[in-house]
Amino acid sequence: MTTPLEPQPAGPGPAAQPTETSELREIARQVAEKRYAPHVEQWDRDRTVIAHDERRYLGSLGWLGIALPEEYGGAGGTFAEALTVVEELAKVWPPAAFQVFEANVGPAQHLVRLGTEEQRRRFLPGVISGDNAMAIGISEPDAGSAATDMVTRAEIKGDTVVVRGLKRWISNGGDADRYLVYCRMNDVPGARGIGAVIVEADRKGVSFGARERLMGFRGLPSADVILDDVEIPVENIVVRPPDGFRDLFSMFSIERLGNTTMSLALGQAALDKTIAYVQEREQFGRPIAEFQAVQVTLADMLLEVESVRMLRDRAVAGLDAGTPSTLHVSLAKCAANEMAKRVTDMAMMLHGANGYTEEYGLERMHRDAHGWALAGGTPDIQRTRIASELLGRSFDQRPARKATADGREA
Repeated sequence: MTTPLEPQPAGPGPAAQPTETSELREIARQVAEKRYAPHVEQWDRDRTVIAHDERRYLGSLGWLGIALPEEYGGAGGTFAEALTVVEELAKVWPPAAFQVFEANVGPAQHLVRLGTEEQRRRFLPGVISGDNAMAIGISEPDAGSAATDMVTRAEIKGDTVVVRGLKRWISNGGDADRYLVYCRMNDVPGARGIGAVIVEADRKGVSFGARERLMGFRGLPSADVILDDVEIPVENIVVRPPDGFRDLFSMFSIERLGNTTMSLALGQAALDKTIAYVQEREQFGRPIAEFQAVQVTLADMLLEVESVRMLRDRAVAGLDAGTPSTLHVSLAKCAANEMAKRVTDMAMMLHGANGYTEEYGLERMHRDAHGWALAGGTPDIQRTRIASELLGRSFDQRPARKATADGREA
């Protein structure tokens, strides 16, 4: 089902010209409140997916290219600016925010930093305009957190690459036009056999599973991407082994800041709603904000949200300065994912029975909060990454292999 919104004249794109982040935030807030807020409850109930025309509207505002290079139609702006728009939209309607998130810090950034000039010129303008969407395919039925267990294969045959396999839990799966597919490109086991290719959705052999019916993320399509001997040109190879996987996952840290921001937005929106509610709602003849238990909970909510904002902003500042830190990103994502679950839960409790209704939107936020904690590397996986960075060493999660009689590994 698609959104009933009709695209409207955009006027000058705020990201296409110099602007203070606070001004950009205010413009995004107004778009979210006027264009999306009146319909969100119904769209969530109906699992409404954002229409392609609405994605083009976001492109016309300049928001799908804020952090992408000017030579391909982007604004050449900062990640901080892009994530400001993501946050304001995500407070109201995450499906719109997700389009801005994926365009600026998702697979398009892989192409900017790892792809060829020909790939950038062929694929980026469509992403920036909103005419095309690009999704990323990593997970498989038996390769989730253990991503290097993937078996999707890309076999090079002269000027052609044949791709076969199945990718699972693909956000925008079945809706995107292009897929950055992580795949095994040789027989070397583990990470050193993995690279990535771009597969267009309209190629012969590409099909999609049924749309997942998720607890949250109701406006974000998710479906299996099935690749049945799909032939693509060799020019669609983005990275090759043996170092491809390392390069790809260093880029994936950028995408995790989008996830972090979606969680931050949920926490902030829940806090904002609660601040207003506790000053309006009366019990025992006075606003419930006057009760100490309510005050303590509010303080805890603010402490959690502001702590995550500082962690997120530090990670983004390092990225914009050209000194990205995997440690800072993992700290921010882990904290944000868990904060969003706790703060939306506290907001529901302070709203009482009202918090348990669809009308106030808190139960939707709580459902979505659990989804962001599962996507892009769970909090436990982030903790493993944090410990690895802290101690300066990697940890193999696999059980030790037993040696055979001749001394080889079984």
